[in-house]
Amino acid sequence: MYIFLKEGQKQIKKEEIHNPSHQNIIWIDLFKPIHEEISYISQTYNINIPTKEEQEEIEESARYWEDDQAITINTYFLIPMREEKRIGNQSVTFILSENILFTVRYEEFRVFDEVQKIILANPKHFNNGFDLISKIFEIRVEKDADMLEGFARSTRALRKKVFDKDIGDDVLQQLSHLQEFNMTVRDSLFDKRRAIAAMLKSLQPHIDVKKNLGIILKDINSLIEFANTSMNALDNVQSLLTNQINIEQNKIIKIFTVATVAMMPPTLIGTIYGMNFKHMPELEWSYGYPIAVGLMVIFTFLPILYFKKRGWLH
Repeated sequence: MYIFLKEGQKQIKKEEIHNPSHQNIIWIDLFKPIHEEISYISQTYNINIPTKEEQEEIEESARYWEDDQAITINTYFLIPMREEKRIGNQSVTFILSENILFTVRYEEFRVFDEVQKIILANPKHFNNGFDLISKIFEIRVEKDADMLEGFARSTRALRKKVFDKDIGDDVLQQLSHLQEFNMTVRDSLFDKRRAIAAMLKSLQPHIDVKKNLGIILKDINSLIEFANTSMNALDNVQSLLTNQINIEQNKIIKIFTVATVAMMPPTLIGTIYGMNFKHMPELEWSYGYPIAVGLMVIFTFLPILYFKKRGWLH
């Protein structure tokens, strides 16, 4: 558990304390809290801290609620899943009560480390919990924007790769990975947009905080539009990939079709002269065998030459 104390206008202190009872607290960061810590904070500050299971509920009423004493927000923050080599969404709880920000998280987020460094370096810009949550969302949205920019570059590179002659399984895997990535980022953006839109309707945040939240909301809307455009681009890549695969399959089918047609006349000739009837006039021919073989060779190449002349073998 980390607490941040505001001392005048020029200093903010960070301390790690199990039973915070200091005055002028503006932020209490509960990182992987134990049951005793949650119980103590809940009783001391008269707030209801959601359990880990309640954090993950997807109902709108479970993501944001407000009363006369506090605002409670459960929202998604992106986190890398290193073992699975992908990103995922992890819920973080924000509680604003008596101008104090309470955060409850069970994973490490670089955003929190960066915000802590910022408020320690620029204490005059942070006077209460609303200033802090605004900065946390601002930094998180900036990182989401950077991730979407990288996603767009990967999408363009994949589009070029689709037109390579040899399309391997890695292309399909990369396409699936990018689609999942885009959906994960969009889910996170939708969740944060819902939280910020609700905060803008609240009477508790100061007007300056609301202005900053309004800017963040516009950024989120533009990122969602960008993500939707990128998803359409991925759908286009998928269509191109499907068409490319169909073209390659058609070429293979065409080759087999030509081979089948080319072998039909020789097969017919071989079948006829493979019959065992007693009275077959060609059986007495001295040159019957080379003639039959010659006919089989000629009628094998004639269809191939015909198809080649028509351009069907290209």
